[in-house]
Amino acid sequence: MGTEGANFRVIAGRYRLEAKVGRGGMGVVWQATDQLLGRRVAVKEIPVDETLTASEARRQRALWLREAQAVAQLRHPHVIVVHDVIEEHERPYIVMELIDGESLADRLAEHGPLDARETARVGADLLDALRAAHAAGVVHRDITPANVLVERGTERVVLTDFGIARVPGTGTLTESGSFVGSPEYTAPERMSGARTGPASDLWSVGALLCALLSGESPFRRDSLSGTVLAVVSEEVRPPERAAPILPVVQGLLERDPAARLDAAEAERMLREFLVTGEDLVPKRFSRRAERPWTTHKVAAAVVLAAVAAVAGASAAVLLADGGGGGHDVPTSSASPPAETAGTVAPPGGSTASDGSPSPGSPSADPSPSGTNRR
Repeated sequence: MGTEGANFRVIAGRYRLEAKVGRGGMGVVWQATDQLLGRRVAVKEIPVDETLTASEARRQRALWLREAQAVAQLRHPHVIVVHDVIEEHERPYIVMELIDGESLADRLAEHGPLDARETARVGADLLDALRAAHAAGVVHRDITPANVLVERGTERVVLTDFGIARVPGTGTLTESGSFVGSPEYTAPERMSGARTGPASDLWSVGALLCALLSGESPFRRDSLSGTVLAVVSEEVRPPERAAPILPVVQGLLERDPAARLDAAEAERMLREFLVTGEDLVPKRFSRRAERPWTTHKVAAAVVLAAVAAVAGASAAVLLADGGGGGHDVPTSSASPPAETAGTVAPPGGSTASDGSPSPGSPSADPSPSGTNRR
C-alpha cells in the first residue's frame, strides 16, 4: 500500500503520508507532503468495506472516484479544493488542500454559540458555496458544524467533506440500503426516503444556523428515534438569538421543500443584514396542509425505517457529537411532539392554531482543533 518508510508511506510515488490528523466513518485523513510540488496537502484514505464482493467493491471504488472527480471540478473560495484523486492497491485516495484552522464544531465547543452577525456571515458564505455546488449538480447531503472549517487568520469559511455527496450519473456512492448522514441536520424528505435535491442541503443550513446560535441543532434529542421524530413532525423552535435573522431560519426550515427559501434569496437576506445591521422583517408563516411525510402515521413509519437504517449503517456518519457530525473529522489543522406538523414557531414561542405566535408563550465530543482533519 504505497512505499513504506521508517515513519511514513508514499502513495502514487508522490504523496508522503506523515501523520494521521483525523479518522471517521468516511476515512482516515493524513497530513501529507506532495513531493513533486513541495507543498503540504491533506489526503483522505477511503475505507474498504470488507463485506463487499469483488464486483461490489470495484463498483464502490468507481463511484468514490467519480464523485471525487466531480467535486474536484468545483472552484469556489468556500469549497474545499480537491487537488487529485488516485487509486492505489484497490483503495481510493482524495488529495485536498490543507486548511490551517478549526471546524465550527470545534469553535462551538471551545467558545460557545456565535452571535447573529457572525452566524449570518458563515451562513451567507455557505449558501454561496452551495449555489456553486448545486449549479454543478452536486448535492452535499451532510452539512454539519463538523464539516465546515474556518481558516485561521483569514476566517475564511470552507465547506468540506463531500464524502456522501450525490452527483449526476453516479447513483449514490455511500448508500447501500442504509441511512447516510447526521439525523439532526437531515431534511425531513430524506427521512421519508424521498429523492434528495438541493433543497435538502438548505434545510441542513437552517439547522446549522440554529446550532451556531444556540450550541446545538434544534432537533437534537436524547435518542435517535426522538431526533428523527423531531425532524419529521415536531414544531420547529428556533433559538431566541435567531431573532435578527429569523426570516431566513424560518424559510430554510420549511418542511415542504417546494416552499423552502432558495439559496440565492437566503444569501441575499443574510448579506442585507450584514450591511444594514437591522433585523430582518419577520414573515408570518401560515400553517400548510401536512405533507405526506409529516402526518402522524407516516412520521411513525419514517421513524421506524430511519432508525432501522441508521442502526445498520456501517460507513455513515450517524448521530452528530456535540456540534454535530463529530464522528467524522473534517479536513482541517426532549420536547413533546406538537399537535400539528410543518410549523415554525418564533424564537422561544409556541404556535397558535392559525400558525401565529401565541401571546406570552414560553421559550421553548468535539473533535480536536488543528489542521485538516476530514
